[in-house]
Amino acid sequence: MQNDLLANLNSLHTTELGEIRIQKNLAFTIDNVIQWCREKILSPNAVFTKKGKNWYVEIDDFIITANAHSYTIITAHRQKKMLKN
Repeated sequence: MQNDLLANLNSLHTTELGEIRIQKNLAFTIDNVIQWCREKILSPNAVFTKKGKNWYVEIDDFIITANAHSYTIITAHRQKKMLKN
């Protein structure tokens, strides 16, 4: 199923501060943050959710957040694991 984020993948970008924030949140250095996010988004296991003005892409243990209108990657971070009692 095609969605706006996939259809505009070439428009995906981030800011300089966004790149720093993403690398900090992921706790590892990525040579090309945009390329890493594109590869994750293109994964067949990626789950897309649009809430308000943002797209949320869940893949592996990560969540990528991108603005639905400007296609700016806001952040990417590891999902928090739910603790079982």
